[in-house]
Amino acid sequence: MPQFDPLHATGGARAVFTTRRGGVSGGAYGAGGQGGLNLGAHVGDDPLAVEANRARLLEALRAEGLRRIAWLEQVHGTTVVDLDRSSGGVPRADAALTSRAGLAACVLVADCLPVLLAAPGAVAAAHAGWRGLAAGVLENCVDALCAKAACAPDALQAWLGPAIGAGAFEVGDEVRAAFVVSDAQASRAFLRVGSGKWLADLPALARQRLRAAGLRAIHGDDICTVSNAADYYSYRRDRVCGRQAGLIWLPVR
Repeated sequence: MPQFDPLHATGGARAVFTTRRGGVSGGAYGAGGQGGLNLGAHVGDDPLAVEANRARLLEALRAEGLRRIAWLEQVHGTTVVDLDRSSGGVPRADAALTSRAGLAACVLVADCLPVLLAAPGAVAAAHAGWRGLAAGVLENCVDALCAKAACAPDALQAWLGPAIGAGAFEVGDEVRAAFVVSDAQASRAFLRVGSGKWLADLPALARQRLRAAGLRAIHGDDICTVSNAADYYSYRRDRVCGRQAGLIWLPVR
């Protein structure tokens, strides 16, 4: 059975962050000698195992009103796709939104930050690595979701999922500069650890940007994927690894 963090619910929406446990993948994509729930089809895993894992996840959440998961081709960009207007196939984007009941907006991660958003009558998911975060993927997602739901940003709720923690994310000057150039307050999310080297707090940077965009309800436990090998895939830790997911949907009643 697929395992995931506790199911979140508000305003009719359901949100889940998966772990690496409860699937059929083996080798680097497994889970401590057991089958792993790798959901990424682009990381070298057996395609049949990935297909089985995705089917298991969908079935496990069927009782919560989920009927289909919309997968993306993520490119560390800022494009937001409206799944209700998508013409089919796998959209090339790093955020997605929908108001269709039973359809989940979903992002895959293995250290990058998954951000799930709920508005009255619509939901969205964003893939926020440092490049996309600095370039504005969250702001784009908030704007698109508010336009779709005809609401203000303070009507949204956000959940930040497991991602690389502040103690594990060492970056160079160029990463810090990408944030500080547009917001001097971002410097608070960086700790110098050497010449040209910093520890970056990705969840803190996301919270800063979401608050600046007008959100007030921002949830998350700051679980570090790098330091929790039993439960989460981490690209920085393992290089060859699977992907976990963050997904959000309006349930079919």
